[in-house]
Amino acid sequence: MASAKATIDLNVSPDEVWQLIGGFGALPDWLPYIPKSKVTDGGRVRHLDNPDGQTIIERLEKYDFTARTYSYSILQAPFPVTGYLATISVTPTNGGKGSHVEWSGTFTPKGINDEEAHNLFQGIFSDGLKALASRYANKK
Repeated sequence: MASAKATIDLNVSPDEVWQLIGGFGALPDWLPYIPKSKVTDGGRVRHLDNPDGQTIIERLEKYDFTARTYSYSILQAPFPVTGYLATISVTPTNGGKGSHVEWSGTFTPKGINDEEAHNLFQGIFSDGLKALASRYANKK
């Protein structure tokens, strides 16, 4: 089993960050790699389109609004992994004036080695959090 994790600290309140990223269908609001999301199954399944026109289908496994965290699995994707489970969480820093955002996942490589799988998702998570930070670049 392989894993990846990316974190970022933002000078934005955790409530404000969660307002942007906390919805299960909200990826297009902050992640350029996902221009479209459609939520089905009562909000528990999201159908994502990437820029190449490929579809990624993910299922919400756990959601905690108060703790500002959710976990999801991949049902269908062009990625060479199985058993994918990821979590996005936002925790307060700086007395609640800032946020620590973590995006992590575990998965079993399929047709590639652990390092290649790690690098793939490390890149997705890191690039995603950099895109999130860019949304707040002009905020003091």
